[in-house]
Amino acid sequence: MIRTSNAYREGLRDGREIWIDNERVTDVTKHPAFKPIVDVKARMYDMAFDPGYQPALTYLENGGRHSIFHRPPRQTSDWSDKTTALDLVLKDIGGVVTRVGDETVGEMWSLQDGRDVLAEIDPRFADNIDRHIRAVVENDVFHVSANTDPKGDRSRPPQDQDPDMMVHVVKETDAGIIIRGAKYETAAAYADQAFLKPTIGAWTNEKLSDYAVGCIVQMGARGVKHICRSGFAGRGSVADYPLANRFDEIDVLMVLDDVLIPWEDVFFYRHTRAAQHIRATLHRYSAFPYVLRLQYVADMMIGAALWNAKQTGLDKLQAVREKLADLVCYREGIAAHLIAAITMAQRSPAGLLMPHQSMLYAGRVFGCSNLPQMMHIARELCGGQICVTPNAAAFETAGSSSWLAKFYTLNEQWEAEDRRKLLAFARDLLNSDYAGHRLTFVQFAQAPHFNHLNAVYNSFDFAGPLDFVRKAAGLSDKVTGGV
Repeated sequence: MIRTSNAYREGLRDGREIWIDNERVTDVTKHPAFKPIVDVKARMYDMAFDPGYQPALTYLENGGRHSIFHRPPRQTSDWSDKTTALDLVLKDIGGVVTRVGDETVGEMWSLQDGRDVLAEIDPRFADNIDRHIRAVVENDVFHVSANTDPKGDRSRPPQDQDPDMMVHVVKETDAGIIIRGAKYETAAAYADQAFLKPTIGAWTNEKLSDYAVGCIVQMGARGVKHICRSGFAGRGSVADYPLANRFDEIDVLMVLDDVLIPWEDVFFYRHTRAAQHIRATLHRYSAFPYVLRLQYVADMMIGAALWNAKQTGLDKLQAVREKLADLVCYREGIAAHLIAAITMAQRSPAGLLMPHQSMLYAGRVFGCSNLPQMMHIARELCGGQICVTPNAAAFETAGSSSWLAKFYTLNEQWEAEDRRKLLAFARDLLNSDYAGHRLTFVQFAQAPHFNHLNAVYNSFDFAGPLDFVRKAAGLSDKVTGGV
């Protein structure tokens, strides 16, 4: 059944060990660095009960009401339903959040597509993934993804340095496996569980490796420690940093200090073939909501830039319109890839409907690789005032307020306060520490650029171009094109 916001918050009060800025967090739901983003996730739970939102955010199945985000996609409408639901959520909260569960649950669907691989290792493992997918749906779990290890010296295998630089199994017991190491994970401190899997192959030609492990880790389990980066919330006022103070998603070094993983939570263990399968297919579903969020980032850049042009009276200039058109082409390019990926969706080995793979991965490359350039275009359109405007308090303080009112009032329609609000929003979107953090996150959150390109290469059907050129160039039929 769908979960209440109170149940979500109460579930976080499980004694989990969280550290931020040399402080042990006693209640993650109330700590100033976490409360804003916990409230955003809680709002998502509340929206599912709101009569105005419930029909679009939930569905009925087997006598229960469940989140539309967790429904495994079996038909095209399932994807359009998820798109509609995300649109409602982001417009309601007034910003973009990434790690809130819907964009990571698809990674377990990818593993279900490799169910036969798991069954070869141990039939229990295949059953485990089926059961966990049902559990996420039935319990409305906030599920994230534990993916990136510290790695250490990458020129050396983990066995030749501190072995904990990559997560590995240190012991097998009747109750389950015991793992050590660490993972970087966004939102782990205020989530319920994480799907842990290898970042890269820490092996050469081995069929078996203690580093080839995939499992579910409960965020409040004994031995799990959350060591967080400093938050952006609270560094300045909400008036000055409206995005950072509401939507900062805290990143965590999740230390696994001899954590017991019960056998029922293990998906694969030691077998490198299973690990290689999940790395190759990990984002075949989750890349869709990930890239979809970039469309909303593009909308915010277009909106901020165009409002600035309207405020300053430059919206009629051809040069301004051309730059706005560049932003529009970026936005529409993302939308086109996503629409095409669903229109040409493919049936997966598990019978799910996965977005057209090469189209989806090409869209991810387009969205991620062009974002830095688009942010710079938006900065140009917003102008240099986003980096020189005083804070909100200065607009209210005697001695400075009258002068700021004079120089930031544009005309009878655009007074100083609206001007200040737009510049503060644009600064936080494009120019703040938070903006820089978000840009880096986009570049690496689903692996670095070369991996994005590798996914395109591995998913594209080269047979068509090869056959076309063979016939056009008159090549011999004996020529074969292995790619």
